[in-house]
Amino acid sequence: MQDVELRMVWEDGADRALGLPQYETAGAAGADLRANLPDRSAITLEPQARVLVPTGLRLAVPQGFEVQIRPRSGLALKHGITLPNSPGTIDADYRGPLGVIVQNGGTVPFVIEHGMRIAQMVVAPVVQARFTAVDALNDTARGIGGFGSTGTE
Repeated sequence: MQDVELRMVWEDGADRALGLPQYETAGAAGADLRANLPDRSAITLEPQARVLVPTGLRLAVPQGFEVQIRPRSGLALKHGITLPNSPGTIDADYRGPLGVIVQNGGTVPFVIEHGMRIAQMVVAPVVQARFTAVDALNDTARGIGGFGSTGTE
């Protein structure tokens, strides 16, 4: 396991008592993010609607890494709550507020309360490719087969 420091600052007015993101278990890949609502109230998210939920944080991702924002499986299974751009990416050069786009894919309104764990963040290494135009590509066993071309099982 690689040790990476992720520096964070609080937004003005954020509820610092909620604490920084944390891993809930020793083997967790994702650290939970909490809704840090400016007025400490709640947001009612209607079915199929989406909203940008503030976390009260800004962060500095080290060069060579990204932060991926992912749904929490319990919210997805029990309530249909997901992140429509999952995984969302926070680049190493972004310094703005960390918000989470949350969507209600369920059939009833869902209430996002101040302090609720709404997503998880995973710190991951990044490889930047060098793009090169060529006249032809090498052959493979699959070739140009697209969706479903490797079988039905």
